[in-house]
Amino acid sequence: MTNERELTMAKAIAEAIDQEMERDERVFVMGEDVGVYGGIFGATQGLYDKYGPERVMDTPISETAFIGAATGAAAEGMRPIVELMFVDFFGVCMDQIYNHLAKNTYMSGGHARYPVVLTTAIGGGYNDAAQHSQCLYGLFAHVPGLKIVVPSTAYDAKGLMISAIRDDNPVMYFFHKGLMGLGWMKYHPRSVTPVPEAPYTIPFGQADVKRTGKDVTIVSLAMMVHRALDAAEELAKEGIEAEVIDLRTLVPLDKEAVVNSVKKTHRLLVVDEDYHSFGMTGEIAAIVAEEALDYLDAPIRRLAVPDVPIPYSRPLEQFVLPSAERIAATVRSMMG
Repeated sequence: MTNERELTMAKAIAEAIDQEMERDERVFVMGEDVGVYGGIFGATQGLYDKYGPERVMDTPISETAFIGAATGAAAEGMRPIVELMFVDFFGVCMDQIYNHLAKNTYMSGGHARYPVVLTTAIGGGYNDAAQHSQCLYGLFAHVPGLKIVVPSTAYDAKGLMISAIRDDNPVMYFFHKGLMGLGWMKYHPRSVTPVPEAPYTIPFGQADVKRTGKDVTIVSLAMMVHRALDAAEELAKEGIEAEVIDLRTLVPLDKEAVVNSVKKTHRLLVVDEDYHSFGMTGEIAAIVAEEALDYLDAPIRRLAVPDVPIPYSRPLEQFVLPSAERIAATVRSMMG
């Protein structure tokens, strides 16, 4: 019997990148503090010492320049992994992401490929205010040409990262700061999981049922998967069995998993740490309304961040972020 080792999400991501860099010399890493420091969230730890400055490049604070450089390198046959330190910083380089990275394969009639993995940190809960605490994956999921990956555990993080690096399309890979397992930042212990040493892939567009149940379907991503599981544990004590679905990728989206679950449970709650309006919660609600409306025994409910900048104040920040308590209360109100 082999001993299972457990990894944090940060170590799982770094291991995935290491194994792919070892396998394929075209893979390289660039971004702010990804080299000597190992990434401020640990996603590139150990890589600089092993591969050196030519394959693990610290860049100036110029997101437009290094994401543009990654796009050009990919067009020439390289496979860059580029880290945008916080998703909130996308504003200075959005033209490179949505006008070039996302569209150039289409604009070239399919003659050019852009296998770039653009990693970035998301999420609040640690008092870093409005410019360092957003999720925003809904913005990028809205743009054709980008694949959107959002893991919630170390096991998923490694398999999805290897799939992302091997994909011939641009992939945006969002990791939640509160799940990375960093010593200096509180993280959810459930994000630390057994992770095989050997490389493995997880297919995009394949949601994972993190908990089975018969009374209500809760659909979520990243940190909110763990909040939903926390709520489900409390609800189970009251005889309410919630099914928790982790989408894992927004693009492609596993619509079938969501619809099939709702057909079984007859209730849907969508929980998101992104903003409420025009986002993931509305998309999932619309899919179920179109494909499983006749199965619903209660109106679809949504919990997400209100349409306000993330507050710096801890009490205010905790108020806007969906909590396990609020998820459980919403489910109780749906049971009728």
